[in-house]
Amino acid sequence: MPETINPYQSPETAVDPGNTPAGQGSLTEAMLIQLKGASPWLRFVGVLGFVGAGFTILTGVVFLTLVPFFTRSFAGIEPFGGIMEAVSFIIIAVFSIIVGVFMVLPSLFLYRFGEKIRGYLRTGAEQELEAAFKNNRLLWKFIGIICIVSLAFFPVMMIGSVIAALAFS
Repeated sequence: MPETINPYQSPETAVDPGNTPAGQGSLTEAMLIQLKGASPWLRFVGVLGFVGAGFTILTGVVFLTLVPFFTRSFAGIEPFGGIMEAVSFIIIAVFSIIVGVFMVLPSLFLYRFGEKIRGYLRTGAEQELEAAFKNNRLLWKFIGIICIVSLAFFPVMMIGSVIAALAFS
């Protein structure tokens, strides 16, 4: 049976083992195959991260535009809510915009990681592989810092929620 082309398979980059640097640090064929398989997915998830960041920022902007509906009356109709609803919309909007901005960096590092791997597989230039691993390190460093900051805020948020519960009960 002749080989048919699968239109749904991920894009592939040709691996030329002759382009790989020779020496102690050279990559094996199995390593090159794994990098080749990971590169399109890294770029795809990076692009999805950019799209998600854009939608998150857009959500924050939409929430900011809705704040006037909670503070003013239009044509004799009282506002939908009060000042507390307006403040909550502002908090949600600002939080969404901040989260969206923070989503851009890991997406950028992930996309660059995939791009540099693809460049290395095409050319065999060690600089491309070094840049790929640099972006990988930056990605995990950023995620680690976010985890540390999140863990530091958990006790503060628990204490704040207990205080808020006691104040409003």
